[in-house]
Amino acid sequence: MSTSVLVCDDSKLARRQLARSLPDDWDIKVEFAEDGVHCIEQIKKLQPEILFLDLNMPEMDGYEVLQAIQDQGLHVLTVVVSGDIQPNAHQRVLELGAIDFIQKPCSAEKLANIIEHHGIKDKAMRERLANKLGEQVDPDVRDIYQELTNVAMGQAGDLLARLLNVFVKLPIPNVNVLEVNELDMALRSIDANATTSGVCQGFIGGGVSGEALLLLNDSSFKEIASLMNYEGELNDKVELELLMDVSNILIGAILSGLSKQLDMRFSQGHPVVLGQHCDVTDLVKANKSRWQRTLAIEISYGIENHNINCDLMLLFTEDSLKTLKYKVAYLLED
Repeated sequence: MSTSVLVCDDSKLARRQLARSLPDDWDIKVEFAEDGVHCIEQIKKLQPEILFLDLNMPEMDGYEVLQAIQDQGLHVLTVVVSGDIQPNAHQRVLELGAIDFIQKPCSAEKLANIIEHHGIKDKAMRERLANKLGEQVDPDVRDIYQELTNVAMGQAGDLLARLLNVFVKLPIPNVNVLEVNELDMALRSIDANATTSGVCQGFIGGGVSGEALLLLNDSSFKEIASLMNYEGELNDKVELELLMDVSNILIGAILSGLSKQLDMRFSQGHPVVLGQHCDVTDLVKANKSRWQRTLAIEISYGIENHNINCDLMLLFTEDSLKTLKYKVAYLLED
């Protein structure tokens, strides 16, 4: 039986180009939508299994389509195809339920790679992905995770501010359940144009386990060294020491803050260097086998008036979700 595919783009040329770029050996039936409003109508009418969705459209843009799909409980695997290449656009569409993002212009090779990566030619894999989309973090639970993280990251930020004598800008934490391919993409979107050094540290306690991953933009080392009054030559050994210092402060303080709020003691493993001076793509490629489906909490620290960029991700194992949900359940009680 043919797989039903819907292509949504306000450009007739773009719709045709994408349809022609789909693999010749894939048994599919392709339908089209001319804008976001038409897309929702077509999803309800045709019930396609896969949607290729543009972002910038009149009437209703792609972000609004993704939100409507969630709000209305519609079921379709969505791949965003857009010329908007901002890292925030990548992250935002994943948070709204898309399984991946392809940059325009979209070639047959790009499409084939995405389709192969997700295995969506296979019906069983499509069903597995579709079921997973219904298992995202409940909004109320996400709010609790964000608030718990806000408190913990504030404590970590305070320690970093005191160490460097600076003002640390604190973000709103991102909380999502991610498959390994989505985690891959989230990490790649952090800063695709700069080299990065990374450290990972495992933790475990009371039915909850995971890893804390810290990524530091390589351009940050010079300023961190200056703020710490280091006057020697910056080499790989010194930068590794600085990376470890920052990771020990942030990871230790975050886990301490969470453990107090959850009434759960975490034991930390030895830090492991994921890589130094790597493209994020290479760092992810070398280590992705260690990450599986996970609850991911992302915190992007910035230092006011300094070119220092630091991303901390807490990756809780899938087995930890039940315990975490039980731990925070009392906070949802009226």
